[in-house]
Amino acid sequence: MRSAGSGGHHSPSVAAAVLAAAGIALLCVAGGARAQEVQAENVTVAEGGQAEINCRLHQYDGSIVVIQNPSRQMLFFNGTRALKDERFQLVEFTQKQVRIVLSNARLEDEGGYFCQLYTDDTHHQIAILTVLVPPENPLVEVKEQAVEGGEVELTCIVPRSRPAATLRWYRDRTLIPGISSKQENGKVFSITNVLHFRVERKDHGSIVTCEATHPALRGQQKQTQYVLDVQYSPTVRIRPPQGVMREGDTLVLTCAVNGNPPPTRINWNRANDSLPERALIEGDTLTIPSLSMLDNGTYSCQVENKHGRSSDQYVLVVYDPGAIVEAQTSVPYAIVGGILALLVFLVICVLIVMVWCSIRQKGSYLTHEASGLDEHGEAREAFLNGGDGHKRKEEFFI
Repeated sequence: MRSAGSGGHHSPSVAAAVLAAAGIALLCVAGGARAQEVQAENVTVAEGGQAEINCRLHQYDGSIVVIQNPSRQMLFFNGTRALKDERFQLVEFTQKQVRIVLSNARLEDEGGYFCQLYTDDTHHQIAILTVLVPPENPLVEVKEQAVEGGEVELTCIVPRSRPAATLRWYRDRTLIPGISSKQENGKVFSITNVLHFRVERKDHGSIVTCEATHPALRGQQKQTQYVLDVQYSPTVRIRPPQGVMREGDTLVLTCAVNGNPPPTRINWNRANDSLPERALIEGDTLTIPSLSMLDNGTYSCQVENKHGRSSDQYVLVVYDPGAIVEAQTSVPYAIVGGILALLVFLVICVLIVMVWCSIRQKGSYLTHEASGLDEHGEAREAFLNGGDGHKRKEEFFI
């Protein structure tokens, strides 16, 4: 915006300029005499947006109307442009209203705009223009590489906003508290929010979101998503073939690897021996055609990255085709024989239990009958059977 001293402030006539200067001098003295003659509304606009400054006039009689900016430079004298700033456009000038549109609003445009009416007295009102600076999409920075079992530090930054934006962290729609701070740089603020948390390998690929809210966004948010890059030691698993291996078959083993960073090299080995000469290695796949029993052994896949190493094993047993068929046909008969033997054993156990219970029941009945004999009759029979009564008694009772 050009200053009046630079030639940007022009009056249509000398008399008008003098009158305008006199009006400025009288603002503080007579401005409150009939304030109802002029009305102005405060305006809020986002930086780069468009603002309307309205001055409503009451009982306008054709007197001089002057619009001034916060620097007290004259923008318009009646319907004539006074300041050469094409961003200001006079879109309406009637007996009831003067309306100015400001395009591409800047921070330096903020302040009080004077609507002045010169009659017998000077009447004025001030329209306060507030310029908001909405935040751009937040910037997310990571301090150092995240490693399994360690702590990661993420920093969310909004370098410029006015008033200060509010920053929040979310993970899976759950709010995560961070530590926020702000720094004032002239009329704008720089906002940061620092987040610390521990990570495991399951966190690799998870999304953490930094969200900025601000009055100028009108309920919307600015968001930046950060995909967690967690490094961890590798794991490996050999995918074996289906079924048994027979002579003449082709063995194909695949080494499934998971690690971050991914291992760049996969090593195939055979325990206590070297790989067959016809073995073919292509990345994570080991192929051995035309198997023979000489190929039997333990094969291993080994991988490594800067965080550790891992391996898996596969035991190869090559069968003769005839032996495989015989073994397969004998298995069902063995199972059936075992089931039958178990059934016979259970039947024998049941019979033994039944016989034992029957014998106990019969013995109990005989004992009960014997206990019912007349004691006097027993004594008399014992007396008649011999003179050695004591000995006979003992034999009888036994």
